[in-house]
Amino acid sequence: MRKSVIATLLAGSFLSLNARAIDLVQVYREALANDAPFASARAQLTAGQEKSTQGRAGLLPTIGVGGSYTRNNLDSTTAGVTANRDFNSRGYTVSLSQPLFRLANWETYQQGKLSVALSEAQFALSQQDLILRVGQAYFDVLASQDALASVQAQKTAITEQLASAKRNFEVGTATITDTHEAQARYDLAIAQEFAAQNDLEIKRTALQQIIGKPAGALATLRPGVRLAPPEPGMLDNWVQSAEQQNFGVVGQQLALEIAQREVKKSRAGHYPTLDLVASRSHSNQGASALSAAGTVSDSSAIGVQWAIPLFAGFAVDSRVRETIALEDKTRSDLENARRVAAQGARQAFLGVNAGLAQVRALEAAEISSTSALDSNRLGYQVGVRINIDVLNAQQQLYSTRRDLSKARYDTIMNGLRLKAAAGTLKEDDLVQVNALLLQ
Repeated sequence: MRKSVIATLLAGSFLSLNARAIDLVQVYREALANDAPFASARAQLTAGQEKSTQGRAGLLPTIGVGGSYTRNNLDSTTAGVTANRDFNSRGYTVSLSQPLFRLANWETYQQGKLSVALSEAQFALSQQDLILRVGQAYFDVLASQDALASVQAQKTAITEQLASAKRNFEVGTATITDTHEAQARYDLAIAQEFAAQNDLEIKRTALQQIIGKPAGALATLRPGVRLAPPEPGMLDNWVQSAEQQNFGVVGQQLALEIAQREVKKSRAGHYPTLDLVASRSHSNQGASALSAAGTVSDSSAIGVQWAIPLFAGFAVDSRVRETIALEDKTRSDLENARRVAAQGARQAFLGVNAGLAQVRALEAAEISSTSALDSNRLGYQVGVRINIDVLNAQQQLYSTRRDLSKARYDTIMNGLRLKAAAGTLKEDDLVQVNALLLQ
């Protein structure tokens, strides 16, 4: 009865602990709200969206008003008579200028729209980067937890083996060598435990840097989880998608179009400009020594104004050559972005397939290592195996379990990287990975 109560309490505490664990999607939502680089990218997007309005301003009319108010003092001498008079004068002018033909302004307008699209592509790239950083930090913590748990389990098993070696030595059925071997393995396990604890703390700190606060307990992978292969299963499809849809490639394509518009804008320095201009002026001058009565005048004007550039010290030609060189640079950057995206897709695709094969092999190795450990323990008890055989079998089993969990995490991350390289990674993909965790 007492054992039943204790088991119930332990099960209840485990469920309570698991209920407090946060999953991958919850961590991602925290990162959306608190990650500093993503907040910077969001602000950059807001700033970039203003480029369209700024570019369109060059096609719209410019309206201004100016005025003056002056207090005048006039001394004058007429026929030997000196007069002194103070008077006021004031006036204002309203002017309007509407561009009719300004090629540079049109290219600036087109660049503004492209800059908005570029900002959106860069923000989408930042979103994908956040998903990858959150996933990597999350699974790094889980991998460190598994490594620590493996070391602690191995230490427990070594402790039992050490105690057994000491008992056998006391009764004369084993040599002191067995005790020394077990003690050496135990001391090594203690050192490895300290290192694993330190590594876990570092990984938790890295996750905290992203979400802005300690993460607490994390949901773990379901035991025996099955990972799906990439779909589609052809590498060429992923590479083609990466070369066309990767947000780094899309951003460089937009940057190339902006550079091409910049060349046209530079060449516009050779073209004439034509503007519609209109103005309305009002002037009011008080009476003075020269005019007994004040004067009030109003004038209006409307017309077109043109200008033809003739020579600017070769500045326009130099600017054209500069922008052409920058266009060539951007074209090379685009080609490099395509190659980087394609290589990233290849590496991730191969990583997923290799990871799946490694997981299957390690699952089989775990079963074999368990059987080997059981056999060695039995052989040690009956005297056909020595202590070092059992210790080696224990180390092999726990190392296999640690490597298996790490292989699963790496395979999941390579799947996310593959979608990021292809430009298709979204929050929904993180939700699918989250379904693999204990809820």
